[in-house]
Amino acid sequence: MNTPNKLTIVRMAMSPVFLFFLLMPAIPHHFLITAAVFALASLTDMIDGKLARRNNQITSFGKFLDPLADKIMITCALIGFVSLDLISPWFAVIILVREFLVTSLRLVASGQGKVIAANFWGKMKTVSQITAILVILLVEEAVSLHLLEPGFLPTLINTIAISIATLFTIVSGIQYLILYKEYIDYKN
Repeated sequence: MNTPNKLTIVRMAMSPVFLFFLLMPAIPHHFLITAAVFALASLTDMIDGKLARRNNQITSFGKFLDPLADKIMITCALIGFVSLDLISPWFAVIILVREFLVTSLRLVASGQGKVIAANFWGKMKTVSQITAILVILLVEEAVSLHLLEPGFLPTLINTIAISIATLFTIVSGIQYLILYKEYIDYKN
């Protein structure tokens, strides 16, 4: 197994660590620790892609595993945020439905010998989701440190951040469905 794929597996393994710290308010600065774990995991996403391209180590396994690792990481964050009432469940549902749709599309295409790699819009979706998650974690850390009063402003910032990520998520999902519609045989 090459280094980029190993980094992707490390990212997947960091997801439960992220969720553990997110849901452990007894640990001081748990939002900050969670943000650091998430940022490190996100950094492995950038590094594994650069290494794979630079060293000509792009594999079908990596093309499949990399987006899956992203989905696991994002799903853990969304579930944690909903359970802590930091975002509306509607945002999580919209984002997760898109992820299931695109993953299903990838599986169908894979069954027909086509690997659908992440494109520009898929990458923008991922960057916007990572940014939103980090913003929410840092806002909540600021609230816990009494740098921000709980209530309107933190809720507004969190809602704007997740709304932008949701918009990119919807746009990229529609774009994938349009580009790869030939793999959806709705007549049979």
